Amino acid sequence: MIASVDITGIKYDVTKKTEKYVHEKIGKLDRYIPLAARASMAADVKLKEINEDHGNKYEAEVIIQVPNKVITAKDSTMNMLAAIDIVEAKLIAQLRKYKDSLVERKVETRA
Repeated sequence: MIASVDITGIKYDVTKKTEKYVHEKIGKLDRYIPLAARASMAADVKLKEINEDHGNKYEAEVIIQVPNKVITAKDSTMNMLAAIDIVEAKLIAQLRKYKDSLVERKVETRA
């Protein structure tokens, strides 16, 4: 689990349910980076409600600090929990690329 997950609500009241959901989804993203980088990993989650004439939208933005890089993902939908799910999927793809850039793959040569 990511040790430091800071959740901020901007024009949005963060409930216990939402806070627990964010910790479950974002907290488990440490499995996608190397062990050495996990200790210094931190996440900042910003949850925002956007009032529009044709309905409310919810925006989730997650900023993850890993060694030598800052990884960001943002999405907005009609449901806050769905926005968190989409952001999680975006972060997984970015963290896999980050891990692949750090970990050299051994290529087998055939004789």
